[in-house]
Amino acid sequence: MLKLYHCHNSRSLRPLWCLEEMGLDYELITMPFPPRFEYDGYLDINPLGTVPTFIDGDLVMTESSGICHYLVEKYGPTPLGMTVEEAEYGDFLNWLYRSDATFTFPQAIVLRYSRLEPAERQLPQAVEDYTIWFHSRLRSVETALENKDYLVGDRFTVADISVTYALTMAQRLGIDDRFKPNTKRYLESMTARDGFKRAIQRGEAG
Repeated sequence: MLKLYHCHNSRSLRPLWCLEEMGLDYELITMPFPPRFEYDGYLDINPLGTVPTFIDGDLVMTESSGICHYLVEKYGPTPLGMTVEEAEYGDFLNWLYRSDATFTFPQAIVLRYSRLEPAERQLPQAVEDYTIWFHSRLRSVETALENKDYLVGDRFTVADISVTYALTMAQRLGIDDRFKPNTKRYLESMTARDGFKRAIQRGEAG
């Protein structure tokens, strides 16, 4: 059976949401954060100590967007994925990986130096700089969603799952005040999905 190691509000929400949307059977292990300190033996499972960890037989994966990509390729066909024959396949991949490399990365800096580090190590200037960085890159989302409900393919895909996670993280960090109209509308629509609600409920229940 598929197995996902998850922490509340972490990047593991991406594959958790994907699993729910696809209706796959899986085992969920919900852990306190950070699991490398709070979950005994986690470093034996994932030496990086990061979240998520996904296991499928002998395969172990740790990158949230990559896990989503794997799931739609391995356990499809599913409308959540795209094929190389589709015109927007390249755009699909770009959004899927932009979500982490471009959007979640600056948020991780904001999170660390505003909340996770002790007061004497917090860096307000870094927080402000990387907040600005995040919002400058988020313009691509606002533009892409002009007169559209989804990022690519005129349908909901794992690219939407990956990007939406970054938007929800911005909410939790309190840096969503600069969201533009298309981005706000999109976030409300994505988080209203039954699959998203199920993922949140299951992740909280453990």
